[in-house]
Amino acid sequence: MKTVLHKANSRGHADHGWLNAYHSFSFAGFYDPSRVQFGALRVLNDDTVAGGMGFGMHPHDNMEIITIPLEGKLEHKDSMGNSGVINKGEIQVMSAGTGVHHSEKNRDAREQVKLLQIWVFPDSKNVEPRYDQKAFDLNASKNSLVNVVSPMGDNDGLNIHQHAWFHLGKLDKDFSTTYELKDKTNGVYAFVIDGDVIINGEKLSSRDGLGISETDKLDIRTNSEAEILLMEVPMN
Repeated sequence: MKTVLHKANSRGHADHGWLNAYHSFSFAGFYDPSRVQFGALRVLNDDTVAGGMGFGMHPHDNMEIITIPLEGKLEHKDSMGNSGVINKGEIQVMSAGTGVHHSEKNRDAREQVKLLQIWVFPDSKNVEPRYDQKAFDLNASKNSLVNVVSPMGDNDGLNIHQHAWFHLGKLDKDFSTTYELKDKTNGVYAFVIDGDVIINGEKLSSRDGLGISETDKLDIRTNSEAEILLMEVPMN
């Protein structure tokens, strides 16, 4: 088993006033050659956007983009004609493919928005751009790992162009579970959204990240109420 530990306070940080961003992997002005990616996982940004502010129209291509609001309302518009609001409890996926422009804005003028934005390298280049979003009730599925992202054609969760699976879980204190990898050649990057957990013997706290590869399962135990995100991705 191989592991890489990214403690919350070791992440890249940029405070632009309207945007307070933490980067688990090299991004924008933060570059660490040991933290460019974890397999197909390229970006994990933990963003707080001030009221009424946001990202104007900007381009992407050949990337699978997953957005998970943690607090507030995020307004989305794109060059495919999609527009709407993503709320906490919903997840958005966008396949940039041959190219797409989109904007993301805090819908509320007073309250901040907190979100995770994740980029995953696709398994096919220059696909037709696509967009989807879906609500997941984690409270109704407490103490389970809910499949929120899956490969194209899989019936569970939202689909992306990659042999990858994401799971979210809201877990009670002193809860134990095991996550078995869908593909034993993949790795899993575990990100603790909130709480204290132990994964394969490693103690993790809020916003810590742990990449694990060359194993077939993760043993998870909570030391408090916790919320975790597991991202299983190809390592090659």
